[in-house]
Amino acid sequence: MAETDNKKKEKTLAFDIAALNTPVLISLFINILSAKAWQHMGLQVKPGTDKIKKDLELAKLAISSVEALIEKLEPQINEDEKKKLKALLTDLQINFAKQA
Repeated sequence: MAETDNKKKEKTLAFDIAALNTPVLISLFINILSAKAWQHMGLQVKPGTDKIKKDLELAKLAISSVEALIEKLEPQINEDEKKKLKALLTDLQINFAKQA
């Protein structure tokens, strides 16, 4: 029975994600990648563990991806959202430079 419940949850989650419009999905990806960048810089603990693993190459990849996604999203968002995303990118880049 638990397996059936899990399959229902997976289908519901997949449907919910599929129902999101593209700008919202891009924002979601930006948030996920920025969280991974913090983890890869060794500045956040990996969820579900108590370990910090530093991998600056993966952090660089995540930050570059965030930058590209922000660039693509900018025409679709207002000035306040643009400022927040630019601040996020700047924070990631500054912290990456400090860790490198």
